Amino acid sequence: MMAQDSSKDLEGLLVVTVEQAVAAPYTSCRLADAGARVIKIERPEGDFARNYDSNALGNSAYFVWLNRGKESVCLDLKDTKDIMLLKNIISKADILIQNLAPGAFERLGLDLKKLRTEHPRLITCSISGFGDEGPYKNQKAYDMLIQAETGVIDITGHPDKADFDGRAKVGPSVCDISAGMTAYQAILQALIQRSISGQGRHISVSMFNSLADWMNPFYLGYVYNNRVPKRNGMTHPIIVPYGAYDCKDGLTILIAIQNDREWVKLCKIVLGDEAIAYDDRFKTNSDRVANRELTEKMIQDKFITFEREELISKLEEASVAYGRISDMEQLKKHPQNNFLEIETKNGLVKVLGPGAIHDNHIPKVNKMPELDEHGTMIRAEFSSLK
Repeated sequence: MMAQDSSKDLEGLLVVTVEQAVAAPYTSCRLADAGARVIKIERPEGDFARNYDSNALGNSAYFVWLNRGKESVCLDLKDTKDIMLLKNIISKADILIQNLAPGAFERLGLDLKKLRTEHPRLITCSISGFGDEGPYKNQKAYDMLIQAETGVIDITGHPDKADFDGRAKVGPSVCDISAGMTAYQAILQALIQRSISGQGRHISVSMFNSLADWMNPFYLGYVYNNRVPKRNGMTHPIIVPYGAYDCKDGLTILIAIQNDREWVKLCKIVLGDEAIAYDDRFKTNSDRVANRELTEKMIQDKFITFEREELISKLEEASVAYGRISDMEQLKKHPQNNFLEIETKNGLVKVLGPGAIHDNHIPKVNKMPELDEHGTMIRAEFSSLK
């Protein structure tokens, strides 16, 4: 059977997106990757993410990553003619996405309920810090602030430092990305339902709720067992062993034991003493958590006698999951990488590819749009619509 081209899955769909920063651009980028025509509405000075940095051949790394395959048009949304042009584009669109500051879209005279009444098949998606309802609905929000509000920062960092000095923000923009992922899957769900009912819907995506959803294991432990999560560095709050250990050659190895069967194999093949696995102090994961320091010391004392490659051979023999900490140079050379090539005015930029590969198909080169690159074409196409 011939593999289908996944870059054409959404071909024929028109997406108009009034977007900035990361969350909404992530969503629309995935739609563009799947073949939708995505028209990105930018203010005259452009999406401010264009100027985050100049790390990708003089372009913003964030902008190159999240805006491939889109068309750019600059509109002054305080200008009556440009608002009319936007409404004309929306009238032909399947999907409308916006992540302006709370209330900004409505202040432009763009009422989402009215737009959906006028265009019943239209799917609208608003991404904001706290959603359309609740006491924080009008509050501006950015990734770090939501990481703080959801408790992510409180449980992330080093256990040996007090207060905020020990807390840490997660490196990547996990809040923005989780909201973008949530919006993407919700839009695909709405498209499936529209194919059945013929009706669009409004989707409200809250950055707070998108990330708070990921906190459920910690939240449930606190609410139902009064268990206050602690910062654990690279260890796990409820699984032992799970973390990083030093090797004889000064390198680091990470292991994660997920069940007692793996624990027995670790003890027998790597630690060299199967009896440890049945010691009442270490027999179950709960036992090992209760005796965390003793368990960790026992493993570290054994691991430090091996060079890392020697230890990896033993871990593979035992079928125990392991990993190495990659710096940027090692990530650059990682054998599991797949890449996409993005065309920019300064040349091709290779970005790390997405996690899902359809029928072994790697998408072809896409272009990052220059500011208002498609403005003349889009104005000519949509200005005459009534």
